Amino acid sequence: MEEYREKILKVCNEVCANTLMETLEIKFVDVGENYLTAEMPVGPKVHQPDGILHGGASVALAESVASAACYVFFDASEVAIRGVEIAANHLRSVRQGVVSARASLLHRGRTLQLWDIAITDQENRLISKCKLTTIALPKKA
Repeated sequence: MEEYREKILKVCNEVCANTLMETLEIKFVDVGENYLTAEMPVGPKVHQPDGILHGGASVALAESVASAACYVFFDASEVAIRGVEIAANHLRSVRQGVVSARASLLHRGRTLQLWDIAITDQENRLISKCKLTTIALPKKA
C-alpha cells in the first residue's frame, strides 16, 4: 500500500512541471482513501502587497489539490474532469511558512463531485475553507 501511495504522489508531482503548480511550488505530500494533501510555501511570491498570503494563491492551491484528487480517484482515461465552481472563505492571515491543503471528497456522483478543501498553517490552524464542484465529462472515442 505504501508503495502505491508513493507512486501516486510521484505522478501528481511530476505532471506539475511547467504549470502554475510548479510556479507556486505546490507539492503533493499525502494521499488516502478519499483525500489528497498538498503543501505550498508562503513568501513574497504568493503575498499580497501588504505581506500576507494572497487569497488567489490560496484558491489556486485549493483547486489544484482537488483537481489532482479527481485524477487520482476517477478513471482519467474515461472522463475529463473540469472545475465548475469554487468558493473560498479566508479566515486567518499567514505571512511565512508552509500551508497545507487537504481535499476530501464529500460527494461522488457520476457527473458532479463536491470537494471540501481545508487549508491550514504549520500549527494546524484553519486558514481558508474552500469547496470545489467538479464535473466528469465522458471523453470522445
